[in-house]
Amino acid sequence: MRTHARTGTHAGPGPHAYAYANTRARATLRNTPRAATLLTLLLAAVLLAACGKSGTPPPKGPKPKDLPSYQVATDVDIDSPTFRAAKSRGRLIVGTKADQPYVAAQDPASGYYSGFDIEIAKMVAASLGFPADRVEFKTITSANRETSLQNGEVDYYVGTYTINDNRKKLVGFAGPYYMAGQALLVRKNDKDINGPQDLAGKKVCSVSGSTPYQRLVANYPKATAVAYDSYSVCVDNLISLQVDAVTTDDTILKGYAAKVPDQLRLAGEPFSQEPYGIGVPRGDRNFRLAIDDAIVAHEANGDWKRAYDSTLGLSGVPAPQPPPVDRY
Repeated sequence: MRTHARTGTHAGPGPHAYAYANTRARATLRNTPRAATLLTLLLAAVLLAACGKSGTPPPKGPKPKDLPSYQVATDVDIDSPTFRAAKSRGRLIVGTKADQPYVAAQDPASGYYSGFDIEIAKMVAASLGFPADRVEFKTITSANRETSLQNGEVDYYVGTYTINDNRKKLVGFAGPYYMAGQALLVRKNDKDINGPQDLAGKKVCSVSGSTPYQRLVANYPKATAVAYDSYSVCVDNLISLQVDAVTTDDTILKGYAAKVPDQLRLAGEPFSQEPYGIGVPRGDRNFRLAIDDAIVAHEANGDWKRAYDSTLGLSGVPAPQPPPVDRY
């Protein structure tokens, strides 16, 4: 297990630990008749060290008992092929993400989905006449969102889905229900970074090829941009002092802050605008407008804020004002 010379804190096995273990295991396999036993012990030791890694936030999410419930509408009738198909099958199928803590995440053991976007999906479903136990969530990757809606694989999609003109050519959008923006996540005791103006000379992590990474490189050249394949790796490196900040949409960062609010905080205000919408089949205007009505109603009766407070609000960031719904 490596120890940082600067801090004396443990950061778990280094990036080459698994390759080293495998190399040693192969050598053992060739040179001793007790290969199987020794191989098992060696790999178990490496895995045990990985489990003790201090950087990774613990896997947790909002507890079902702490989440709001939504009044289910009755006698709902919408002149919509999407709605009629859902009524016929007896349930809604909603596309979402599965790897964004407190936004849209799936428990690998129970299969349970939780987070702010999941609550948005459930409150909309209630307005359409479907209780939570009649909502089937389906994990759809970002690259397949438009296709899943076009093919009728899902009835609507809620999962940090930014509305833009290019996507409107392929799908419809209800909302927006949240105005996201690129933001910064830092260690809670770090007083040096309070916004993008403080990034000169700092190591800032984002996902390679993402819009936040490209904006970081283009607009803040005095920062040292660090890229990984996932935000969870960026957060691990932030906690273990390898980088100074992580940047992406504030919703995603609030989710990580909610997991370990004693260690992480958001720094300053968002510095871009990313309106999140609910994706629907492009030609089904009546269905889209019915979801618009649902969003407005749940914002007005306090459900929206209750959903935020029980999920992203656990990050310590108060609920923002919802953006106006754009009916088109």
